[in-house]
Amino acid sequence: MAETGNGGYVDSEAVGATKMLAAELCKQFYGLGWVSGTGGSITIKAHDPALPKSEQLIVMAPSGVQKERMLAEDMYVLSAKGSVLSAPLPKPVPHKPPKCSECAPLFLKAYQMRNAGAVIHSHGLESCLATMIHPFSKEFRITHMEMIKGIQGHAYRDELVVPIIENTPHEYELTDSLAEAIAAYPKTTAVLVRNHGIYIWGDSWISAKTQAECYHYLFDAAFKLYQMGLDPSTPDHGPISKRMQSLVPGETQQNCVIPRALKEYGGTESSYRCILLDIEGTTTPISFVSDVLFPYARNNVGSHLRETYDTEETQADIKLLRMQVDEDLKQGVGGAQPIPSAEAGKDEVINAVEANVSSMISADRKITALKQLQGHIWRTGYARHELQGELFEDVPTALSKWHAAGIKVYIYSSGSREAQRLIFGNTKYGDLRKYLCGFFDTTTGNKRESRSYSEICQSVGVDHPSQVLFATDVLQEAVAAQNAGLQVVLSVRPGNASLPPDHGFHVVNSLLEI
Repeated sequence: MAETGNGGYVDSEAVGATKMLAAELCKQFYGLGWVSGTGGSITIKAHDPALPKSEQLIVMAPSGVQKERMLAEDMYVLSAKGSVLSAPLPKPVPHKPPKCSECAPLFLKAYQMRNAGAVIHSHGLESCLATMIHPFSKEFRITHMEMIKGIQGHAYRDELVVPIIENTPHEYELTDSLAEAIAAYPKTTAVLVRNHGIYIWGDSWISAKTQAECYHYLFDAAFKLYQMGLDPSTPDHGPISKRMQSLVPGETQQNCVIPRALKEYGGTESSYRCILLDIEGTTTPISFVSDVLFPYARNNVGSHLRETYDTEETQADIKLLRMQVDEDLKQGVGGAQPIPSAEAGKDEVINAVEANVSSMISADRKITALKQLQGHIWRTGYARHELQGELFEDVPTALSKWHAAGIKVYIYSSGSREAQRLIFGNTKYGDLRKYLCGFFDTTTGNKRESRSYSEICQSVGVDHPSQVLFATDVLQEAVAAQNAGLQVVLSVRPGNASLPPDHGFHVVNSLLEI
């Protein structure tokens, strides 16, 4: 046994309980086929209340042992920095001498780079097959599957993107490529290893285990969809033959598949894989937002708050607005009025919120607190058929065309993601969300800042920002996106603000021109 740092805590109650938990999970994972043949492993932070979060000890299963026969006494204990503090005693023949998991350097990367609470390494067959569907692709993609909701930060209509790294003869040799994938995909909670398995992490063992189950389900679903000739990476899971050709050595999905699909529809080859759309002035008349949505929210905020005041959702909305107003008051923002605590009474709180919301709407504030509450008010309006999403006539056709060509389409608007879904889900053309792979709002960042577009590119999983085309009517947004490396077009629509003559961007009057 080697002891350094917090070695005195290796016999604590927290570490002992975590050892037993790890052994129990190893047995479960063996039954699921994730750790058969001594492969795969698990590691969990002990969460000892006597230690700071940054110094929590790590319990790790050993390498090369029968996982279904694991006992608590077989576990290693490591410091937060990876030093071995406690090793299991050797067992008699035919057992081999104990050996710390070869995955240890990879596990530590997930702990260090993502502040994980547990990491699972699975050799489940589904995770191997997921990397072999497209042997030259660097990503696994799937969308519109219920189990996507089990992956941290994802919803049903989001596109799940999992990076794939290439296998090596020895596990530790994967450390650098795993770290690069973690850095390149900030939204991911897993990295696939081609023809090998997967590393999955969460902020606790419960989160890691839940996500592992969902990932394996989704991999299995994707493989079966491909066997049926269906494409799991598109919202309607339509036939692969319409939008995807088999990859050949030396070609990647972005420079092979999409151009061929575009040619089927008479288009020309393009270097972008994804289209990112603004709403106001691009897909939707500015007047719809300014003359319909904003007045509806302003006129109904009081009644909405009174009807839903005691719900968890509305209390969260009020809390977020109170935090924003407190900050506005510190900054001297005009129109900001203090929102009293709940002890002041329901009416006092609602009146203050109503006054602040009215002021924020008048000032056209692009802030999450306002957008979140507006989205909830509009949701009621759509449900009561008092609102209907308005789109330019070319939008449904353009969405359908891009979808058929295999191009992923996303929305980026200052309105909340819920408000975006409501617009596209309640139109006279029907529910158009089937053509959309995801939604981004101001929680991603300000639309006039380049880093927001860089973050979006990481989330949609392109190899380079230039593979994303952004359409907007706002010159400052266009400049920010271009500085982030995206391709950009400016949308010129009736009612849009005029553009300077020397802006330097390509202009479209209809999305059908893209």
